[in-house]
Amino acid sequence: MKKPDTTSHKPGSAAVRYHAFDLLATLVAVVGNDGLVVFANAALEDALGISRRNIEGSQLPECFTEPHILRNALEGAGSNEFAALRYDAWLKRANPEPFPVHVVVAQTDVPGEVIVELLPLEQQAKQDREERLMDQAQANKELIRNLAHEIKNPLGGIRGAAQLLEMEIESKGLTEYTQVIIHEADRLQTLVDRLLAPHRRPHLVGDVNIHEVCERVRSLILAEFPKGLKVTRDYDISIPDFRGDREQLIQAVLNIAHNASQALAERVAAGDAQIIFKTRIARQVTFGKQRYRLALELHVIDNGPGVPDSIKDRIFYPLVSGREGGSGLGLTLAQTFVQQHHGLIECDSGPGRTDFKILIPLP
Repeated sequence: MKKPDTTSHKPGSAAVRYHAFDLLATLVAVVGNDGLVVFANAALEDALGISRRNIEGSQLPECFTEPHILRNALEGAGSNEFAALRYDAWLKRANPEPFPVHVVVAQTDVPGEVIVELLPLEQQAKQDREERLMDQAQANKELIRNLAHEIKNPLGGIRGAAQLLEMEIESKGLTEYTQVIIHEADRLQTLVDRLLAPHRRPHLVGDVNIHEVCERVRSLILAEFPKGLKVTRDYDISIPDFRGDREQLIQAVLNIAHNASQALAERVAAGDAQIIFKTRIARQVTFGKQRYRLALELHVIDNGPGVPDSIKDRIFYPLVSGREGGSGLGLTLAQTFVQQHHGLIECDSGPGRTDFKILIPLP
């Protein structure tokens, strides 16, 4: 890889020379052996809560709770004791709470300059969870598709045989049994169709206004629960339209909101059930192994009992439901539809508050 031109150490020229570092999700600083920051990328600026102008020219070791460790590392890099060094540390930021990072100190081929890369450990754990979630979602889709196709053909045969049998028998008592077979076959067919729905429908892309999506879902939920449930709007009307499949997103949000409304059954009866639709713009966020300048955050928040601990880690798996009689497909399909928009659904749940957050990149 070609190294950037390093003929000048002025902040302005550093911004040009190290522009590519601004595209990284990890925190990066270019420092001298004396600890002075030559360049700080946008991710580091966001993490510290300090402007780049104030970071550049300052002492990077002073940003850590134990500055002497980084000073020793920079001295070792300057004297060629190592090409790269790794250790864990605590990084200070604008608010009082420091946060843990994995520090990588690496030499460059430019004398007097060292690259310091900081990997937030909490962010790394979050990325690992997202990666597992996406891998599991992909495995689920393959499993569902294969299983549904395997079930579909014999199911049609069972229903057809029951119909033929019903035509041959004369006893009404026996036809009750064939009706049970036909009814259950139809119920399974409906389930299979739902499993295959995301793979059958074409992805119809158009301009999507997320608030129109929310309003459509809100009207459907209130039509089903006209009393005892309040659906509150908390919208950021500056969110721009984006390209997507409107019907898929309506179905995804509806599945989440419908699950919430059913979980609120006791509060609906008491008359104090609430669901909140909250939209915000997230800036410089990382999910799905990519960093995005802007993303939509749609929260569906309810004041129900929360997701049972026994299924918290599996709520997006197919056929997993916390409600008796539930199909366990609503959240699986919602995650599938959102992932088709390069997005992700996260869940934060506890007694009295459950927050499903939909993240979708914005242009």
